[in-house]
Amino acid sequence: MNLMIRTLTTLMAVLALSATAHAQLPDPGMDIVPGSTALVITDPQNDFLSPDGVTWGVVGKNVKENGTVENIDKLFATAKAVDMPVFISPHYYYPHDHRWQFEGALEALMHSIGMFDRKDALSLVGFEGSGADWLAQYKKYINDGETVVTSPHKVYGPETNDLVLQLRKAGISKVILGGMSANLCTESHMRELIEQGFEVLVVPDATAAAQVPGWDGYAAALTNFRMIANHIAPTGETVKAIEAAYR
Repeated sequence: MNLMIRTLTTLMAVLALSATAHAQLPDPGMDIVPGSTALVITDPQNDFLSPDGVTWGVVGKNVKENGTVENIDKLFATAKAVDMPVFISPHYYYPHDHRWQFEGALEALMHSIGMFDRKDALSLVGFEGSGADWLAQYKKYINDGETVVTSPHKVYGPETNDLVLQLRKAGISKVILGGMSANLCTESHMRELIEQGFEVLVVPDATAAAQVPGWDGYAAALTNFRMIANHIAPTGETVKAIEAAYR
């Protein structure tokens, strides 16, 4: 009898723990505050977002499914309409980067296919229309003299560029995050910004990732966005929240 009671007690405890583990995660949310909130877009570049880009074969389907190109455009347009600060964290590789003595799996792939390649850090020869260039429809937002384009990040996160410095110097403590690609640069930016004490709202349909048999980068990113970010919200909801905050 005692054994049965102990067994039942143990079973109930396991069931309770399981229910807790599978309970809905809390959603802390993020209030958009004019003057303290910025839009940050990672890698809005041809090699990710153009059908002519070197990664289109593995990211293109997810980009089209999510409406990623259009959704990033909506975020840009909304931010510019209300005068919200916009920051771009780009990805460039110069000839000296190809002399690295060791690389991770996707670093090696990016280098081998010439992704984000530029001829020189101080020259724009060959840049216009290249894989490293901005997607053409975004140029009116990025090249307007107001958008902050940081130095390039070199692997995935902003630890290797000046994004955090530029955000701090602009008085930014809250970030709306989109761009490419979901489980690499975008997720890495989310993680580092969270670690640096920023609030982060990720817009999951304003990003996309490689999807190949056995590997779904987008699904992996969605899990981590939900577990780590302060809030996730689709583009339409985010646009409405921005507009409401600036009324």
